[in-house]
Amino acid sequence: MQSVAAALDRLGELAASPTVSKLATAFERAGFELALVGGPVRDAFLGRPVNDLDFTTDATPDEILAVVKPIAEAHWDIGRAFGTIGAKIAGEQVEITTYRADAYDGESRKPEVVFGDSLEGDLVRRDFTVNSLALRLPKLELVDPTGGVEDLLAQTLRTSAAPERSFGDDPLRMLRAARFSAQLGFDVEAGTRAALSDLAPAIDRISAERVRDELSKLLLTSSPRGGIRLLVESGLAERVLPEVPALRLEVDEHHHHKDVYEHSLTVLDQAIDYEVSRGNLDSPDLVVRLAALLHDIGKPNTRRLESGGAVSFHHHDVVGAKLAKKRLRALRFDNDTIDAVSRLIELHLRFFGYADAAWTDSAVRRYVRDAGDQLERLHILTRADVTTRNRRKADRLGFAYDDLEERIAVLAEEEELAAVRPELDGQQIMALLGVKPGPVVGQAYKYLLDVRLDEGPIGADAAADRLRAWWAERGEA
Repeated sequence: MQSVAAALDRLGELAASPTVSKLATAFERAGFELALVGGPVRDAFLGRPVNDLDFTTDATPDEILAVVKPIAEAHWDIGRAFGTIGAKIAGEQVEITTYRADAYDGESRKPEVVFGDSLEGDLVRRDFTVNSLALRLPKLELVDPTGGVEDLLAQTLRTSAAPERSFGDDPLRMLRAARFSAQLGFDVEAGTRAALSDLAPAIDRISAERVRDELSKLLLTSSPRGGIRLLVESGLAERVLPEVPALRLEVDEHHHHKDVYEHSLTVLDQAIDYEVSRGNLDSPDLVVRLAALLHDIGKPNTRRLESGGAVSFHHHDVVGAKLAKKRLRALRFDNDTIDAVSRLIELHLRFFGYADAAWTDSAVRRYVRDAGDQLERLHILTRADVTTRNRRKADRLGFAYDDLEERIAVLAEEEELAAVRPELDGQQIMALLGVKPGPVVGQAYKYLLDVRLDEGPIGADAAADRLRAWWAERGEA
């Protein structure tokens, strides 16, 4: 957190940038107000990078367009119905929005769009005090009608209006509270936190797509754990991602097992660390983080209390993959994300047999084949799933996975393992067997793939001989 003086100096430097100064000059000459608003002002106080430039003005959308057209390299009005015009100015993208004074009907998240007539009125309708800051341009006057600077200094997240009114107007703000709490590392003020619990059922008014987007933004923060805790403790998670609070399994005095909820949060933390340190994925990676959070959601449905105090979770990987697929579909995630996350959950236990007995080359090939294009993510999830405090056990598993990755690398170099295929393709199989497209071609292909996985490359001629023998054994030659 920077001092107020340092933040104002930083805002002054930002205002002097080509993009901001060009906009400020154009709006002043046209007789309109203009202010830098929200995130950029907040982040100047926090010493964080300023990536998005958002402005607000008393000009209408048509008037905004008239001002920016002469100075913009490009402009767009996809948000025009909500008063927002986008433009590219001096190489940077900006959004400029007419002052808002929205009215909510209490039934729908979408407000009736009403344009306001003052900057202060626009700011007090925003979600949180730390986002309700503005810098008037070009005079560089800080405007803070809700006490946002004080809350920034105190690292507190508080709604700009009374929380019951704010969340009642727009229940999505409850999920945003969890996201900003995690993103900024701020504590949620007591009244705001209490309102999250009291108004949690109102989140049902929000579309699945909006919920999905906020959950994704939360998971993509550098440290989402605190935000997830807030969702669970407030009861919001029970309504939008119930599989996570369900991980808080009861433990009795006779049967003991690892705290699955805390374990899952730790796996998420560790997955993020591996995602960053390994550097093989574009970070942040939503698939990795979803898989880490949800990898054990099959445990509540598969828990069995065994004699002697043991607890088992047989097939929780398969059950969990199905549950994840169902939940992610309900949240309207895209098919690629759903398939990748469910596949990782299904495979996340596969490695642990390797630590007990080294696999054959065939088993390693199958591991790679089954992971497919999710192999790097599977490496991350599997390593992150080791949360034991027993250092000897953790080291043993870590060394075993190091060995597995080394063997994968060696086999990949020797055999181009990442593209394991039979030596004969479908056309060659049909020509050799004299058959037309149909199930038998797939069966033949699978047979040759199994040969390839078990024995490595044998060459096209040998593969043809093996296929003929397989065909003869079926009595169909």
